[in-house]
Amino acid sequence: MTVCRGVRGATTVATDDRDEILKATTQLLALMIRRNGIETVDVASAIFTVTKDLQSEFPALAARQLGWLEVPLLCSYEVSVERSLPRCIRILLHWNTVKSQSEIHHIYIRDAVRLRPDLTQVPTVDFEELEEWIQNHMRDDC
Repeated sequence: MTVCRGVRGATTVATDDRDEILKATTQLLALMIRRNGIETVDVASAIFTVTKDLQSEFPALAARQLGWLEVPLLCSYEVSVERSLPRCIRILLHWNTVKSQSEIHHIYIRDAVRLRPDLTQVPTVDFEELEEWIQNHMRDDC
């Protein structure tokens, strides 16, 4: 039976730079897609949050650039809490799937592994191969 499941992910950037935000978000989203076998037509919606120290770009643009033109996307600020992780981008996908909650792979990379060390068992990432996959899925008109 198909149900809507949440898929979480987070990453960080070194600086508040438009290109860095888009690259980090694209890499995170690509890992979430690939690790879970997500098809765009099955994504109900996505929420992207950033910490208040990131203002250079909407991270949802990365999803548009990957062809998510019909998926409802929302960007927002993460709640500011003292001692929270700086320069952090988070994604919550709402995904229609037959997978059980225990089969969902949440992705935390870079400094964001500190947020959920219990969920950071991601296989070693070949970022060169990942970038090749991303380039093959990028749209030129976004």
